[in-house]
Amino acid sequence: MGRLEGRVALVTGASRGIGLAVAERFAREGARVCLTDTDGESASRAAAGLVDEGMDALGAKMDVTSRTEVESVFRRTVERYGTLDILVNNAGITRDNLLFRMTDEDWRSVLNVHLTGSFFCAREAQRYMVAGGYGRIVNLSSVSALGNRGQANYAAAKAGVQGFTKTLAVELGRYGITVNAVAPGFIETEMTRQTAERMGIPFEDFVAAAVEGIPAGRSGKPDDVASAVLFFASEESAFVNGQVLYVAGGPRD
Repeated sequence: MGRLEGRVALVTGASRGIGLAVAERFAREGARVCLTDTDGESASRAAAGLVDEGMDALGAKMDVTSRTEVESVFRRTVERYGTLDILVNNAGITRDNLLFRMTDEDWRSVLNVHLTGSFFCAREAQRYMVAGGYGRIVNLSSVSALGNRGQANYAAAKAGVQGFTKTLAVELGRYGITVNAVAPGFIETEMTRQTAERMGIPFEDFVAAAVEGIPAGRSGKPDDVASAVLFFASEESAFVNGQVLYVAGGPRD
């Protein structure tokens, strides 16, 4: 029996990278999973891959910054599976630039996806979780929440996710709902590959430079993050609430 047997989970930004790794891990642990993404076709393909392996998954197009889309997809998920037990707020974008070059849209779009998106999804999820007397919400933050050159928007958003997480933990704990955050360090994903391309650096060199500052001596992989998210989503973390776990290969302040 899997650690999430019988549970229903919804993962945002789940068509690739960390989100896909989380959805796959959940499904293999027995959960029925709704994979959402702004690219609905990619989400459906990812879900179909899990179904082909004998797991129960649903793919759906969802823009987390659209309240109506969020409400619709959550409703469809509950109509199909009867409940919602786990939410993973993973959807995210970057629009990196130094402050004096950062546009209004760079700022708004990043905060909108990470903060407004997490708000819309958590608010909708808690409706079903409170009714069921059980829930697990896991938000994706980042080591950038501690400050990172060229990421004023992203750092502010990810720091905001941590405050959001702790506040929801206080508000929702009495209803059997825990809320925690995972803050990855350098993880090899499509997003970090795109950053290397934008900087004109071969990805292998980009990874090697990052590893020099990681005490564990290697870069992170999406599965490293998925393992931490699984812990917060499982029964094993029942008395862990309002915490931020850095998955960075070394200590963080």
